[in-house]
Amino acid sequence: MGCCYSKRNKETPGYEEPTVLAAETPFTVSEVEALYELFKKLSSSVIDDGLIHKEELQLALFRNKNKRNLFADRIFDLFDVKRNGVIEFGEFVRCLVVFHPNAPVEDKIHFAFRLYDLRQTGFIEREELKEMVVALLHESDLLLSDDFVEAIVERTFSDADLKGDGKIDPDEWNEFVSKNPSLMKNMTLPYLKDITLAFPSFLSKTEVEDSEM
Repeated sequence: MGCCYSKRNKETPGYEEPTVLAAETPFTVSEVEALYELFKKLSSSVIDDGLIHKEELQLALFRNKNKRNLFADRIFDLFDVKRNGVIEFGEFVRCLVVFHPNAPVEDKIHFAFRLYDLRQTGFIEREELKEMVVALLHESDLLLSDDFVEAIVERTFSDADLKGDGKIDPDEWNEFVSKNPSLMKNMTLPYLKDITLAFPSFLSKTEVEDSEM
């Protein structure tokens, strides 16, 4: 298998050896190799060029590549570390680390903060919070009135903005999350703990769960 992966190194843009990625992450070499199979599946779903484009991540997350989604956009932006409009294999593996069950909670909290900090100012402002809440409700097919959404945002923001300055800083976010740990529920993907056992069955399982929801 090793020589096969070395060959791919020359063929796939952004490819990195599993041994290198395993040394830098909680994943074993075999788990990184399993993630490469997942990466290949995602990166060939729309454009078969060995890179994950925004439409392909959208398709993976929400089974729809044509409908723009703020949440998918933010995940893509944070995974696209090189800021070149695509996600390479090395970026994919390193960014998935934060979703690993063994990843430090502090890392998950920091990643979630960056997710909500849409304008990358180092603060979460009220409008940013509202945009994310609306996007997440939309993807959950929860049709709530504008007044109800405003009430959710107002309550959440007033609870988190301890200084009352109209923005949530990282310390306030940490405090808010510690009181509301359910916010971090989606920051852990259990199957990443042993991707070699879960792959490829977890992909079909996810599709079945989606169809039942």
